[in-house]
Amino acid sequence: MVSIRLNRSTVLRGTITILLLPILGACATIADVAAPIAPMQSPNPTASAPGLAPPITPLPASMSQLKRFNEVVKEATVIPGFFTVYEKEDKFFLEIKPEQMDQPFFFASNLSHGIGEQFLYGGLMGSRGTLGGSFIAYFHRIGNTIQLIARNTDYTAKDGSPEARAVEDSFSDSLLSSAPLASQPHVDRKSLLIEVNMLLLADIPGATTALERAFRQPYGFDFRNSSISRARAESDQTTFQVSAHYGLSRPILSSGSGNAPSLPTTLQDVRSMFLGFHYNFAKLPEAPMQPRKADPRIGYFATTRWDFTADLNLSPRVHYVQRWRLEKKDPDAPLSEPKQPIVYWLDKNIPERYRPAITSGILEWNKAFERIGFKDAIQVKVQPDNATWDTGDSRHASVRWMTNAQSAFGAIGPSQVDPRTGEILDADIGIDSVRSRNARNRRVEQIAAPTNSWWLNNGNSYLCMAGDYAANEAGFAMELLEARGDVAPDSPESEAFVLEDLKDVTMHEVGHTLGLRHNFRASTIYTQAQLADPVFTKKNGISGSVMEYNAYNIAEPGERQGAFSMSTLGPYDYWAIEYAYKPIPAQQEADELKKIASRGVESQLAYSTDIDAAESIDPEVNTTDIGQDTLNFAEKRLRLAHELWDRWQARPLKSGESYAILRRNMSRGLQQISQASTIAAKYVGGVTVLRDYAGSPRAPLNPVSAEKQRAALQMVSRGLFSSDSFRFKPEFMRRLAVDEFDRADIAEVGLAYGSTDYSLSSQVLKMQTTVLDQLMSEKIANRILESDLKLDDPKKAFTLSELYGTLTQVIWSELKTGKEVSSLRRNLQREHLTRLAGALIKPISGMPADARALQRQTAKELLTKLKTAERKSRLSNETKAHFAECANTLEEAIKAPMYRTGV
Repeated sequence: MVSIRLNRSTVLRGTITILLLPILGACATIADVAAPIAPMQSPNPTASAPGLAPPITPLPASMSQLKRFNEVVKEATVIPGFFTVYEKEDKFFLEIKPEQMDQPFFFASNLSHGIGEQFLYGGLMGSRGTLGGSFIAYFHRIGNTIQLIARNTDYTAKDGSPEARAVEDSFSDSLLSSAPLASQPHVDRKSLLIEVNMLLLADIPGATTALERAFRQPYGFDFRNSSISRARAESDQTTFQVSAHYGLSRPILSSGSGNAPSLPTTLQDVRSMFLGFHYNFAKLPEAPMQPRKADPRIGYFATTRWDFTADLNLSPRVHYVQRWRLEKKDPDAPLSEPKQPIVYWLDKNIPERYRPAITSGILEWNKAFERIGFKDAIQVKVQPDNATWDTGDSRHASVRWMTNAQSAFGAIGPSQVDPRTGEILDADIGIDSVRSRNARNRRVEQIAAPTNSWWLNNGNSYLCMAGDYAANEAGFAMELLEARGDVAPDSPESEAFVLEDLKDVTMHEVGHTLGLRHNFRASTIYTQAQLADPVFTKKNGISGSVMEYNAYNIAEPGERQGAFSMSTLGPYDYWAIEYAYKPIPAQQEADELKKIASRGVESQLAYSTDIDAAESIDPEVNTTDIGQDTLNFAEKRLRLAHELWDRWQARPLKSGESYAILRRNMSRGLQQISQASTIAAKYVGGVTVLRDYAGSPRAPLNPVSAEKQRAALQMVSRGLFSSDSFRFKPEFMRRLAVDEFDRADIAEVGLAYGSTDYSLSSQVLKMQTTVLDQLMSEKIANRILESDLKLDDPKKAFTLSELYGTLTQVIWSELKTGKEVSSLRRNLQREHLTRLAGALIKPISGMPADARALQRQTAKELLTKLKTAERKSRLSNETKAHFAECANTLEEAIKAPMYRTGV
């Protein structure tokens, strides 16, 4: 199949030209628009600011008015290559040969220099939908203008067919930038010449949109103060390094409301920043790689194309796994070196002491390739200190060290692919330097933590927070081990901990750059006895895959301690590599792939990915858990959190140590309580979801047993909703001081929380309301009510009345015991009451009628108990007032008419 090229004669006609004007206005020149459109000022909102408006460039001159080719490049430095470059003074020119016009090439833009915050980090690979990205592009001539166009390769049909003509009429290519001819064609070669400054000094990556998302400020691209700093050209690629200036004429001040404007914190002047972009023009493979169809039972990133050649299938979409082209030198040899290995270059900016651990993590994947007949499929090289080329080039898969003011991901492993086949052409792993700093000594001011950056919520399939989660897990483990006296922050054991952590994260990110997606069920394959065995875990790891966000394997006091983290590949990783990379003759491929994929029913090959975790329906699919019994893991984490608190409450600090240590450890424990409670809550109304096909002995949808649901609900009740869940020594609470040098809490782990005082109640309430919302949601109610339809014996089903009754009993336990109600408990009771009263007055859309009836019954019963309790004289005025107010709220809600919306 081939992608269809659209008819270029219609690109700039009539209304289409008008629609393109806003896009072209953001580029470097108004001359991008073909005649007879008159020049006009850029619609950029910052155009009135001095130096920010693009220049008004005259339309391309007639050919006779242009200078000769050799006259323009006279005395220029010639850089021969894929596209030959001429450098003259402060300008660069690009020569396009006749045979290169309208011919596809690989075009990519990556962020080479950033500002250290809000995911504008130098060294990040561009990805469509975020900042920059890669395309199959081509140069096209319209009059005396050369257009850089991204070809639409997503929609295809057999070349020459009627369907191909329909595709041509239906889908458009995209204009990335354009520039007028800089000279007459070369007299002999007939080559065309354009000024690269006019082509690339534009907001091609869409940074203005990224900046607006990040800060809600109208930053604009500034042509006059942007420049091309260097160019390189080789036989297979031509690259340019652009320093792009973005300016702000007048910052918008925050109103203090949600989603309000903010300003960068790392700039000397918030009105000005330079972003670096690395632009790659590279040859495509001589022949497209043979694509391999994806299978949903195995987790690979997929390149999706719409093939309209035939309409026999339910959907025209076809999905190809993203993978490197790997071919044996000797196809008949059981073990052969590849024709072209996958080479990862360690950027020269990586500290030397970390290079062995990173190298080890990369080369660990060779074990999986050896099983399918490849020797040394993956290699590691180090960029020389005197290298003049950039690892951001399209021909260098790389690992880079990133230094940021605030950690956002720990590590990341994106790649760029040939959209026709899914062939991976480039990959750049980024490792945040903050994570190694914190893994060694958790008592510093910066600790990696999950972020709410806009970039993380844009649907980008390459998003990976493994380093972030691993940093939090390592932090909790190190704090607990230090409290036990097992590891000191400055000890050799701590250094080994850092290197093990770095290797683990490297394996995970390399897996992404090999095409693999996350596997959030892999952590469930080993028993607790296996995890406690140091010999077993050293050989097999602690999970089924390095593509999982594996929790640290922390033993309780008195237990044997297995390996803390993954040090080798898991069984799923070998299986996944086999599916995508095993050499298979074309005529046998379909049958062999089905055979490989059918092994997914094996327990050690368990697989679920991001979308499964996001749906929160399956309690076995989580980030940062470990072991076959996930509920047991959650209970264990509750105990470990309390152990951490107990040890630090009893441990005197050394003279001169900061009390912020205690504040951070309080937050670490709360984080574990929140994680464990969320996992347990997923059991209530939970359904185990498997990706099996017909012929498997397992059903794909299996409600969690009533016994497990009850056990999970009791665990949440004890650990999160009980009156005894959060009790601390008063002297400990008085020592939870803020870090005076980090009041902004740049790592978001609870060092400041925006105030000097420490509010335990606000943090506890946030956790409680999250779980309460989950348990009282319409989705849970519907799944519980319908679960009996999936059970052979409906009488054994867990019931909704049992859920609501248990919640009411534990949250309002003081109504039975007659005890005083603390402020933490009053907060929780009000939240429960708010949801109960709201269900009577304005029920949630989609809430089943049975749930509403049960909630009304619960409200009436609770009202009776409240009226009795408020008359007890031994209670404090605060508690009696609380009961009276709650009773009044329920009474009014029961009497009020129901406001039905969407019911």
